[in-house]
Amino acid sequence: MASPDIEHWTTSNGARVYFVEARGLPMVDLRVVFDAGSARDGGKAGLASLTNGLLAEGAGEWSSEQIAARFEGVGANFGNDALRDMGLVTLRTLSDGPILDQSLDTLATLLVKPRFDKDVFERERSRMQVGLRMKLQSPGTVASRAFYKALYGDHPYASPSNGTEESIAALTRKDVAAFHQRYYVAANAVIAIVGDLDRKGAEQVAERLVKNLPKGKRAAALPKVPALTESKTIRINHSSSQTTVLIGQPGIRRGEADHFALYLANHVLGGSGLSSKLSDEIREKRGLTYSVYSYFSPMAESGPFQMGLKTKNEQRDEAIKLLRETLQTYLDKGASDKEFIASRKNITGGFPLRIDSNKKIIGYLAMIGFYGLPLDYLDTFNARIEALQREGVAQRFRARLNPERMVTVIVGGGVETE
Repeated sequence: MASPDIEHWTTSNGARVYFVEARGLPMVDLRVVFDAGSARDGGKAGLASLTNGLLAEGAGEWSSEQIAARFEGVGANFGNDALRDMGLVTLRTLSDGPILDQSLDTLATLLVKPRFDKDVFERERSRMQVGLRMKLQSPGTVASRAFYKALYGDHPYASPSNGTEESIAALTRKDVAAFHQRYYVAANAVIAIVGDLDRKGAEQVAERLVKNLPKGKRAAALPKVPALTESKTIRINHSSSQTTVLIGQPGIRRGEADHFALYLANHVLGGSGLSSKLSDEIREKRGLTYSVYSYFSPMAESGPFQMGLKTKNEQRDEAIKLLRETLQTYLDKGASDKEFIASRKNITGGFPLRIDSNKKIIGYLAMIGFYGLPLDYLDTFNARIEALQREGVAQRFRARLNPERMVTVIVGGGVETE
């Protein structure tokens, strides 16, 4: 399966556009991404998430109900989210002229003229607080928040994207309006378009979406993530009958030269499901968990390398010991020829399935644009994986990870709270 041809240009007011023509269906998929994630909260945790969540809750002359009706009336699907690096909106709509026009007009209005009405603001802020309380009942959420805090310390990535009880309560409409004014600007935006359009049509779509946004400025680069200087263990008591364990350290930036080598190395360790080393040692041989994994999560600055599992409280210590031992053994010995070749084949063989729909392509397209990856990223992905050699991959993996300087988070019953 051939990778899609990506075209790239910039709108008249500075938004970067990435386009793939796909004529198979009369559909257009859009994703507009702003450098407006929780890393931009500026000490007001939850601000990026609340701002993004309010975009469709009243804009221009329309209430949230009218906005929903405008999308639903033409069969369009709208979505939005705020992550650590980015705030985004998505739209899937038919490419038919009047339908596309209404969908684009509605989306453009949300981006340019969100109202942040007082009653809606207070309602959504309260809803966010209720949602946070519910999330904090999950040991997985508790573990993840503690993990990021321990990993990143004073770095912006430590800011919990859903905020805290105290930070959400302190947010104001003025905060939200200022955040939107600063970060939801054309120069800080990437527009990804996939669908039933030619280049001229895609240019018109992009201009319509952002022509009324102020040009503004791109957000400044985030600070570098410092390496850990020692190991840390955080134990948090929880009523769960199972213990959640996370172990890791800062990993890699999106676009680093080592990305493909580390991706393949991790596939052997814990990224290949039931056939991984972690799964074989901890699940298959000893039955200590149903699922165990590891991954790198590249971001604008060094995203985490993480290993994780859930196990019965009484099996916690054995499972943690095996996680650490399996990682150390793999660092010492690397993958066997059989494991390396099988993982390389699994990745390249499965890659066409990762770009076999417009919905999947739009995600990659937005990633390529946001992180400034080469336009041939998809086209050369398999070749880059196939060019890797076992010893070189092992060396890069060993150079990147230090088991003596990792964070361990343990959340579950029977552990002391620290």
